[in-house]
Amino acid sequence: AAAAGSSWAAVCEKFRTARTLSAVESRKDPETEPYRSKYSARALLQEVKQQLSAAEEGGEARLLAVRRAVLEYELGVNHTDTEELSAGEEHLQRCTQLLEPHRLSPDCVSLYIQAQNNLGILWSERDEIKTAQTYLESAEALYNQYMKEDGNPPLDPSEHFMAEEEKLTDQERSKRFEKAYTHTLYYLAQVYQHLEMIEKAAQYCHTTLKRQLEYCGYYPVEWALNAATLSQYYLSKQCFMEARHCLAAASVIFSQAGQVPSAEDNEAEQDQQYLCQRKAEIARFWIKYCLNLLQSARKLLEDNIGELDPDRQLELKAQRKKEEDEKEEGRKKAVLFGTSDICDSVLAMEEKVSSVYPLDFQEAREIFLVGQNYVQEAKEFFQVDGYVSDHIEIVQDHSALFKVLAFFEEDYERRCKMHKRRIDMLEPIYADLNPQYYLLISRQLQFELANTFYEMMDLKVAIGNRLEELDSHTIKKINSLAQLAIKYYELFLDSLRNPDKVFPEELGEDVLRPAMVAKFHIARLYGKLITSDHKKQLENMQTSLEYYMFLVDYCEKYPYAVRAIETELELSKEMVGLLPARMERLRAKMYPFI
Repeated sequence: AAAAGSSWAAVCEKFRTARTLSAVESRKDPETEPYRSKYSARALLQEVKQQLSAAEEGGEARLLAVRRAVLEYELGVNHTDTEELSAGEEHLQRCTQLLEPHRLSPDCVSLYIQAQNNLGILWSERDEIKTAQTYLESAEALYNQYMKEDGNPPLDPSEHFMAEEEKLTDQERSKRFEKAYTHTLYYLAQVYQHLEMIEKAAQYCHTTLKRQLEYCGYYPVEWALNAATLSQYYLSKQCFMEARHCLAAASVIFSQAGQVPSAEDNEAEQDQQYLCQRKAEIARFWIKYCLNLLQSARKLLEDNIGELDPDRQLELKAQRKKEEDEKEEGRKKAVLFGTSDICDSVLAMEEKVSSVYPLDFQEAREIFLVGQNYVQEAKEFFQVDGYVSDHIEIVQDHSALFKVLAFFEEDYERRCKMHKRRIDMLEPIYADLNPQYYLLISRQLQFELANTFYEMMDLKVAIGNRLEELDSHTIKKINSLAQLAIKYYELFLDSLRNPDKVFPEELGEDVLRPAMVAKFHIARLYGKLITSDHKKQLENMQTSLEYYMFLVDYCEKYPYAVRAIETELELSKEMVGLLPARMERLRAKMYPFI
């Protein structure tokens, strides 16, 4: 017996060495031989398997079957790691076959679930997502059944090759079992994402994040990014409280990175460059949060010409007062990531920005300022050199923050200044951009610059209308803004021409509405130009008419286009009816004797 005991100890030692080679040593393998340690581990596992077969005569059948299953599992993972999927699959299948009759017993259930997890991963790597789903869902069902029928912390697979005195505590067993189940949920979240089952993916992602915190099994940076990404799902559902919670938790957990040396730290976590980039990415999710909250509030508050409706504002404020008292209670219970040590930090982070619709300028400004801070943070990493598209998207978001803040501003002069800030940030970027490489971004900027000048022109006209009479300064201002808007709309329309500078007969679906809006706005702008020269005025009216005609003619030729521009089309038809008579009257004024 003593001899058998010592040879068993040797077998266990060999098994442990194989696992260390695979988990620890392999990280140090040279690039020329990336799988050196994995192959050494495989050889040892094969030897252990031989030794078990030799011992089979006397041993207890079930015990041996389970030990063999552990080896098949380790070999399966080993082959998968070295990208030999078919061999890996065979080993993992053999493992589940050996365990099938005992899969619900405490010494097998964890191993069985982990084998199914790995089969799930293996099939997703082959892009067979449906098959992966089957394995993972069956692992999930097994966990639930075991917890219901037994629930005691089951053995960890490694314990099958340990001496009695080395066996794990119940607490450690439980932790490892829960971690295996968290992996099941994590992979399921990705499977559902792939299959476009978005609700389900979000729900599983949420549960995974929650469990990773509870059992302290996570890389801070990766966890934070996943939580920040999940906030996008809640934004799409207009659940701002949940979105903010995800972002606050992301920021809090992210701050642990690099400071908290955890057992799971990987090298990348410590890399400053990597950390700066991830931090900037989380900042960008915060920007989207602030922007979405402001834009949703604008939708609630605007009247049919896009101005703030004061009656609606009063109504919503009253409604909010009433709801606040009731709601606080109910929703806080659903609070998400709740380990006590981080709870307070998350709460403090949440309190920095509102999660209810802002209903006036003061409230909007607070959200705007938070967003603007994150813009600065994101721009620190995503600089124009090296990150052109990212940088420009952040500046476009910054501009959008100003645009939505202007909606809440009652004073037209101050509103104009906000739009001017947008021009100042967008123009230099546009000037430096090569439209050959960045056609799409270039068009977006042309269109946004044109719209911004257009809005400023409208505001200046409104300011002018309040004066007794227009002074030359205001006239100059209105004309120059109108000219600039026309310039950028024309640049946008020119970008649609083919290499021979010919404008397309029929517009693509993606540019149909913007092109029509540009034509319509140019028509209006020519009508707004102020001149005392009648001849110039007639020319402007003629140009205006031609642009209105373009819309009317295009929609007659392509009736499907009407849907995209109903309002603009109605007004264009009206102007096509009115302008010729106006032009006649002007001609009569100019040449009264003809």
